[in-house]
Amino acid sequence: MLERDEKGILHVVALSGGKDSTALALRLAEMEPRQYNYVCTPTGDELPEMFAHWRRIGEILGRRILPIMAHTGLSGIVREERMIPNHSARFCTRKLKIEPYQAWLRAQVQHGPVISYVGLRADEPGRAGGAYDIAEVAVRFPMREWGWGVADVLSYLEQRDVSIPERTDCARCYEQQLIEWWLLWKQHPDIFADAEQQEAEVSAMVGKPVSWRSPSRDAWPAQLKDLRVEFERGRIPRDTKRVQRQRDLFRGGQCRVCSM
Repeated sequence: MLERDEKGILHVVALSGGKDSTALALRLAEMEPRQYNYVCTPTGDELPEMFAHWRRIGEILGRRILPIMAHTGLSGIVREERMIPNHSARFCTRKLKIEPYQAWLRAQVQHGPVISYVGLRADEPGRAGGAYDIAEVAVRFPMREWGWGVADVLSYLEQRDVSIPERTDCARCYEQQLIEWWLLWKQHPDIFADAEQQEAEVSAMVGKPVSWRSPSRDAWPAQLKDLRVEFERGRIPRDTKRVQRQRDLFRGGQCRVCSM
């Protein structure tokens, strides 16, 4: 049940589940206590630990996090588009996150004003987001108001004893590194197999091989069925960039495009 304040304003916190939105939701409840409405935009392809994280944060906040989803999940969108997302066709983010949230916000302003709280930090001034081109929705960036940078976010989460899942976006993504595909195959073979089957289905639809991985990305096979064979033979990709990636992009594995 959505709740508005005494002035009829709906206060909405978009909780992607990454470190920034998680810290924002928790600290905002402390700094400006009121009845917030927490929302997320699952794609249906998140790992189990991501759903567990949303549940735990909801318990800490004492409020259920409302999922806002498209009419179909990632697999359905891929079938509709007859292609797998890539750098030049990132329809997954638009159709599974941006458009559903836009439609939800437009529905809410029919009942009164809306304030949307977005977790953009003070140390990323060039990054925009959260407006969704809806004039009736006021947008606030509390962490910028507080002057919070990444160090503040990490320190606060440590104080609250809150850890962020290693991956908070889709289990499969064309931006994944080779080591991430290996980890998916090793830790979640059912999801890897589903992604492999997805490649086969779309390839049959369009009459040519397609894959989640770019053929020019590295010397390993592009298609997951061939990549799996390499993994089953015991070949393990070198983990040369993982530590630096998590240090630079400590977002729970979430890409900047997919975050809210």
